[in-house]
Amino acid sequence: MSSLQSVPALGTHPTAGANVSRAQTREQLSKATYDLLVIGGGILGTSVAWHAAQSGLRVAMVDAGDFAGATSSASSKLVHGGLRYLQTGAVKLVAENHHERRVLAKDVAPHLVNPLTFYLPVYKGGPVGAAKLGAGVFAYSALSAFGDGMGKVISPARAVADNPGLKTDNLKAVAVYYDHQMNDSRVAVMTVRAAVESGAVVLNHAEVTGLRKTHGRVTGAELKDRLDGTEFGVDARVVLNATGPWVDHLRRMEDKHSMPSIRLSKGAHIVMKRKSPWKAAMATPIDKYRITFALPWEDQLLLGTTDEVYEGDPADVRATESDIQQILDEAAFSVKDADLDRSLMTYAFAGLRVLPGGPGGVEKAKRETVVSEGAGGMLSVAGGKWTTYRHIGRVVMDKLAKLPGSPLTEDMEPVKSLVRRIALPGVANPNAVAHRLLVDREPGTRMDPLTARHLASHYGSLAFDIARLANEDPALAERIHPDGPEIWAQVAYARDNEWAETVDDVLRRRTTVTIRGLDDESVRARVEEMLGRKA
Repeated sequence: MSSLQSVPALGTHPTAGANVSRAQTREQLSKATYDLLVIGGGILGTSVAWHAAQSGLRVAMVDAGDFAGATSSASSKLVHGGLRYLQTGAVKLVAENHHERRVLAKDVAPHLVNPLTFYLPVYKGGPVGAAKLGAGVFAYSALSAFGDGMGKVISPARAVADNPGLKTDNLKAVAVYYDHQMNDSRVAVMTVRAAVESGAVVLNHAEVTGLRKTHGRVTGAELKDRLDGTEFGVDARVVLNATGPWVDHLRRMEDKHSMPSIRLSKGAHIVMKRKSPWKAAMATPIDKYRITFALPWEDQLLLGTTDEVYEGDPADVRATESDIQQILDEAAFSVKDADLDRSLMTYAFAGLRVLPGGPGGVEKAKRETVVSEGAGGMLSVAGGKWTTYRHIGRVVMDKLAKLPGSPLTEDMEPVKSLVRRIALPGVANPNAVAHRLLVDREPGTRMDPLTARHLASHYGSLAFDIARLANEDPALAERIHPDGPEIWAQVAYARDNEWAETVDDVLRRRTTVTIRGLDDESVRARVEEMLGRKA
């Protein structure tokens, strides 16, 4: 037997949650009283659920859509210190961001968070000069203790050698700094899994239709399963509203006189096929406050983002033709026209930043987290960013413990006693995983190197469970689409082990098929068929 096959099957893990039906989960949720009910399965809700379960609380988490199905899967895919925050004097914030970035990359998710070099081009007549940018990237590197290298300024010729798509007209110099990037959807799914393995009970596509109250206090929620219409309820000692753009909607359920607490800013991105190598990301200043990115990501080129006030229904947010044109126009400041041909675009998406309410334009608003307690005792949390999502989870836990008369204080471990650097499931060196996927094969079989690398960098050691599925059923070893690295075993795995319920759950968030523009009718039909086989 090969060493690949000797890895224990995922289903043997007592808390993996594999093959648990929605009906079983609904029954589990409705028959117990939970210490904490988290409403909203984006980065904030998931982080709190993970930390709360670690602290010994009985935790439930529900989401009206898919986990990280809205804002949390529509980010710029960066784990970064926030270079632009330096110009506002937020030195402490940048240092804290750097700390979290490095912990994620080194200890918590080295299989999911990858180093990325950034080039910041300086053009004649641009909003920022070379000397200022050079000083800025040096200070930025210093705040990370030069852990990734020293920020510097290089010549245009050297930059073009790495990024042939860089526009050189009037290019004076290029500043260099270092950050990280990720696939936000995959990090979200792994965090949900971590919460479940710590004891949390979770259910997606479960919409809150009302709040349960006892003597004026919020003590649970009424829910409706969006997939089959089943209505049920959850009782909880404390309820956390972590619904992102919908946070005020839920606050009005608690208190119809509740005033707005947030404002929304839309950020759109587009994904392009790459015409040339991109060994570094591009961050180009547009004006005093905004930077446009051109990021190598998932073998594609990710462009964006916009930043404008959004006042519509959060469910209707999308990248408009105007957004797409703005992104292309701004990318053209530093990217050659041939790399921006509309025929290269494979996907466009938009998300909503949740910002504190207040005066001034959204581009100047602080990207901070706001925690508030409502008239019925429901705690609401809004805002924040991927880089510090673990830290935000701990902040909310600390807030829960310090609430006057908190019913959780005696039952939860103090936040300071939690293990600070628990790794996400699958933690492993992606290079080692990819190597094993290639060499630990049955005689006469071979995994495509691109597939092996993709699995290793999106699942870590859990890739062996997917490889086992492919070994057992040759049909699952086939590529989902000939132009992408992913295989049908990933669909089966997403269905049985990652709470994927709809075609978009699979193709947009558990895999990269949609962002590559490969989700054609035949692919979607087969995924639908495979999801229909779910027990």
